[in-house]
Amino acid sequence: MKEIFPHITVDCSTQFGKPVIAGTRVPVHVLVGHIAAGDSLERVAAEYGVTQDDVRAALKYASKIIADETLIYGGAFSD
Repeated sequence: MKEIFPHITVDCSTQFGKPVIAGTRVPVHVLVGHIAAGDSLERVAAEYGVTQDDVRAALKYASKIIADETLIYGGAFSD
């Protein structure tokens, strides 16, 4: 298991190596998806048995990944 961001770890034997909340099997993308769908931070934390800080960390991690992303246009993605 490797911590890749505060509160976020990856392990090939847990959720197929997807980022999860440390000490759990809760994938980051699941928490972010629920927030995006309009669920409150409190509800998401309670539903998945994590802390509100864990949910915030998932959002911060997702933001960092998107900020660091570089899209290459052309080929299949061209208009």
